[in-house]
Amino acid sequence: MFRTAARRLLGAGFTTSRLLRLPKPRPTTIIPYSYCTSSTESPIGNQSVNPNQSDTAREEGHRRDESSRKPRAEFEEEQARVLAASLRHVPRLGWTEEAMIAGSRDVGVSPSIVGSFSRKEAALVEYFMDDCLQLLIDRVDSGLDLQNLIPSERVSKLVSIRLEMQIPYMSKWPQALSIQAHPVNVPTSFKQRAMLVDEIWHTVGDGASDLDWYVKRTVLGGVYSTTEIYMLTDDSPAEYRDTWAFLDDRVKDAFDLKKSIQEAKYFAQDIGAGVGKSFQGLMNGVMQTMSTRGGRSSAF
Repeated sequence: MFRTAARRLLGAGFTTSRLLRLPKPRPTTIIPYSYCTSSTESPIGNQSVNPNQSDTAREEGHRRDESSRKPRAEFEEEQARVLAASLRHVPRLGWTEEAMIAGSRDVGVSPSIVGSFSRKEAALVEYFMDDCLQLLIDRVDSGLDLQNLIPSERVSKLVSIRLEMQIPYMSKWPQALSIQAHPVNVPTSFKQRAMLVDEIWHTVGDGASDLDWYVKRTVLGGVYSTTEIYMLTDDSPAEYRDTWAFLDDRVKDAFDLKKSIQEAKYFAQDIGAGVGKSFQGLMNGVMQTMSTRGGRSSAF
């Protein structure tokens, strides 16, 4: 059985098993589906309902509806298997249709299934991002020890755990970032990163609300992105030693209460300016921020 993050596919984009924990949500009224249908409509598809229809007939209709959905569920499970298998080929073939075709063959599925993915390469990158978030959640839920760490150390540890998952794909990660930065893919990319940052803050024990909630997540998103870019150029002797030192410095700066909330807004604006245009735009925005503001983020 695939983890929750792997099971939903293709449509409005990928979603994670947890929701973004927005501060102080407004109460909403959920209207049951049965209240949204007229007396001549059935909650089973578009079939008409006879008020005198027997319970047996209704049960038969329900079973037919269930059986009609089963192939779709099985097909999505098959797609998930293909995506999972495709990741093994990414280090050699990149985030490409070729990797997906190789993955489909690994699991005994016709390569024609690749044509069913509406955004192909993006589907593979988004699957990986979603799966990594679920792995991080699983790691935390399984008893990751953060109790003896101060908040800034907890943030650094969680970010480093997540970025370590990209190490096997580092040579191809610029391509993944370019795919994420394509205008068609930006909404899902933002959503996945927002979920990641929110999960990290939730695990750390953040209880911010209103403006602080948004500022903290925006700044941590910037710290994550700058570290991710830095990691691409890290050739330190030990595995990414300079990257983890860079990350620690950025997080410590962000927790330095001497820095103003206004600086946080400037940092967030600078990071955001480079995102959603192109991979080069993302790099330019990040590097410009690091040079003009000395790598400083702001008060958490």
